[in-house]
Amino acid sequence: MPRSVLSLAISTFAIGTTEFVIVGIIPSIAGDLRVSLPTAGLLVSLYALSITIGAPLFTALTGRVDRRKLVICLMVIFLLGNLVAGFAPGFGTLLAARVITAFAHAVFFSVGAAVASSLVPREKANGAVAVMFGGLTVAMVLGVPLGSWIGETFDWRLPFLVVTALAAVSVIALLALLPKEIPHTPPSSLLSQLRLLRNGRLVTMYLITALGFGANFVVFTYVSPLLTSATGFSDDMVNVGLVLFGAATVVGNFWGGRLADRLGTKQAVIVVLLGLTATLAFLPVTAHSAAAALINLAVWGFFGFAINPVVQTGVVTVAEDEVPESVGAASGFNIAAFNLGISGGSLIGGRVLAGSGVLSTPWAAVALALAAAAVAGLALKTRAVRPAPMEELAK
Repeated sequence: MPRSVLSLAISTFAIGTTEFVIVGIIPSIAGDLRVSLPTAGLLVSLYALSITIGAPLFTALTGRVDRRKLVICLMVIFLLGNLVAGFAPGFGTLLAARVITAFAHAVFFSVGAAVASSLVPREKANGAVAVMFGGLTVAMVLGVPLGSWIGETFDWRLPFLVVTALAAVSVIALLALLPKEIPHTPPSSLLSQLRLLRNGRLVTMYLITALGFGANFVVFTYVSPLLTSATGFSDDMVNVGLVLFGAATVVGNFWGGRLADRLGTKQAVIVVLLGLTATLAFLPVTAHSAAAALINLAVWGFFGFAINPVVQTGVVTVAEDEVPESVGAASGFNIAAFNLGISGGSLIGGRVLAGSGVLSTPWAAVALALAAAAVAGLALKTRAVRPAPMEELAK
């Protein structure tokens, strides 16, 4: 695998870490900047909402920009956003820095897979994309809990400065390793992309993605105060829980793809969502036992992220069947739906926490997961959606 692909993986590691590390340090930020936990949760929800809006908009606007210059400039903006976050004098500045960072994140992920594919022969495109997104996997397993530990042990600002250093390494690697010319096909216009939202089958898949991931983030945004207040975990034990959760998401991601191949999209989605519903419903019970809480976290991570490959494969396959000229845009909208779910789930979780307490957040999450399962059961066509070819997933 070319070293240029590894430079993209370094970037996705830094991006994945900065998106989710906030979950572990929300209590520290709220205390230091004198805001409530639900207000601090806006650092998650508005970040995700910015990605939802920024991905299609800025990807279309930068469609004709040289790919090498674009990814390097995006990582420079990402670096500056984290640097400002690390020195933010108040909550407003921190929130603005997160929004700017999110826009860079959105476009980088939109174009990064295509860039990775173009750097290798066609038959190796899927492997190149896997290596690039491997940085995100490592971020979930190591970067997020390690950043959370640094923030809780030293200062919540330090993880942002560490990510700034990682972004600097990424920029240097991209400058040194990316080829001068990267071939690419400009994406379709924003208006033509928005026409995809008139396709009922695609909209159904997007709704399942938003509701399913929304269910996860109703609780996950506030998992740190849940574990410290209800379970009695120390900050170190919260990080152990995040490590278990992150490792389980990796396993669930692989399992979800195989389940979709075996059962088809509709059946696989329902199985995963019912598993997610059960694990969320058990959280208020297992939260009072350290061992049970850790087990539940792992099982939750497994089911919570198994939905990603199932729905993504379904979206690509539906797009191939009905809008073959817009497969990439259709897949991009699913990423937007994923982040819309994160944003909405975080906002709902914050309202529930403010009104009923942190142990009530799992029940709101259960409602969203059941709604997603109902949409899958009622709206998806009975026939199984065939698995998408790997080279199309790589796009």
